[in-house]
Amino acid sequence: MAIKNTSTHYNKFSITLHWLMLLVLIAVYASIELRVLFDKGTETRDLFKMWHFMLGLSVLLLVTIRLFIRLKSGSKPLITPRPAKWQTMAASITHIALYAFMFAMPLAGWFMLSLFDAPIPFYGFELPALAAKNTDLAKQIKYIHETTGVLGYYLIALHASAALLHHYIIKDNTLKRMLFKK
Repeated sequence: MAIKNTSTHYNKFSITLHWLMLLVLIAVYASIELRVLFDKGTETRDLFKMWHFMLGLSVLLLVTIRLFIRLKSGSKPLITPRPAKWQTMAASITHIALYAFMFAMPLAGWFMLSLFDAPIPFYGFELPALAAKNTDLAKQIKYIHETTGVLGYYLIALHASAALLHHYIIKDNTLKRMLFKK
């Protein structure tokens, strides 16, 4: 699969990763939100938490691949008509924030589990701890992780809303660049 962008579209691999990551992020959020439907200590609740951990770490793997592909894929497809400079700047800041979020959240979760001295499951494997047990620090990281998770809802909503605004109101090709060609 070619990883070079064209003047009108991102490459198929980048497009696939973009939409796959959306699905994985939905599953990450769903697994942690749905766990509260089950009593603490139950097998089902623990299963939802385990899936949250594994899917979160999947985001880390996918975003690493995605960043590598982004760096190798050449220049981004042009937006036509060209947006105002402030829109381009806002889009750049949002994309940087999204990438930071997709790297920081899984790493914070991995670090937090390590500090709680909990296993770090990853599809049949157990990943090594990143730090020795420190429950007080783990609680602080947990608070940051949860708060940032809430902010993630807004960041993802901003990104999606901007794409839809560009598509339906401004009527440029911002969203079309990330869709598969017909």
